Amino acid sequence: MSEQRGLERAFFLILLAFVSAAFFLVLWQFYGAILWAIAVTVVFRPVERRILAQVGGHRNIAALATLLLIIAIVIVPAILITISLIEEATLLYARIQSGDLNLGSWLRGLQASLPWWATSLLDRFGLNDMGAVREQLSTGLAGGIQAVATQALNIGQGALSVLINLGIMLYLTFFLLRDGPAITRRIGEEVPLPADVRELLWGKFLTVMRATMKGSFVVAVTQGAVGGLIFWGLGIHAPVLWGVLMAFLSLLPAVGTGFVWVPVAIYLLATGAVWQGVVLILCGIFVIGLIDNVLRPILVGKDTRMPDFLVLISTLGGIVLFGFNGVIMGPLIAAMFIATWHILTEQRRQARELARSPDPPTP
Repeated sequence: MSEQRGLERAFFLILLAFVSAAFFLVLWQFYGAILWAIAVTVVFRPVERRILAQVGGHRNIAALATLLLIIAIVIVPAILITISLIEEATLLYARIQSGDLNLGSWLRGLQASLPWWATSLLDRFGLNDMGAVREQLSTGLAGGIQAVATQALNIGQGALSVLINLGIMLYLTFFLLRDGPAITRRIGEEVPLPADVRELLWGKFLTVMRATMKGSFVVAVTQGAVGGLIFWGLGIHAPVLWGVLMAFLSLLPAVGTGFVWVPVAIYLLATGAVWQGVVLILCGIFVIGLIDNVLRPILVGKDTRMPDFLVLISTLGGIVLFGFNGVIMGPLIAAMFIATWHILTEQRRQARELARSPDPPTP
């Protein structure tokens, strides 16, 4: 009888592993939509609770009202920005393909307009062979701009897929807002982990999700919007494209928006647009640069933050593996890695202390 029960249990565990793997394989096709639905729900949960209190505990009404708010302040602006980005990227890509935008000529003009002190500085650092430098910079800039433009065009061409994922995300967000606490309790009951370990991992998950969405994305969007407006005010071509690029780079610690506005400011100064260059430098330092220092503490509060070097490495690695979704997946995996090893270390420490403690005296 025991052998039969053991065989039945082994078969059931194999079946459980197979069905679970198949289920996750099915969900993986839409993991991006599921991931963003969870992230948006985590951020807007406090809003849903306030609305729930106002409508007398009607969860359907509270979840629907919160979803409409998300659409109004997040989805609609994102769609409008994406449309503008695709238009600007299309024009820029067409200019590069037709040769109308010749980066080599642009760099030659920049070299010719450099003041004597800048030329002397380049000679001092061994950069006097401007032909080779210009060729390398031209190739790099062209490749970078074409990559950004091509990605934007791919978004436009895959509009149906984007709409499907957006619909799934919004649909799932409604149910997570409405039934989130019940779903969390059910998962907690089914996961075979001790209560303290489960609570620690769940708390780390929520902390990283909130810090990423509130402390990173809101700051990135704000910096990109402000930077794009400044570029537009100074008459710089394709301000939406540059704003999106600044927003993306601001997600990466130690990289930041300076990789966009500093070269543009140098170009403006070198080509004689002195006041525009000075204004851009001042705005870059005292407006764009200070947004992170002002907004992040307000939005994140006392949430635990990982070291910047770990955030940078995990974010870049996540982007390589998962695309744009890696901006969330990378830091989240890194945080769960740290949390699980911290739990293991604590358990081993407690086991050693228990082994060293003397046995209680027998009565």
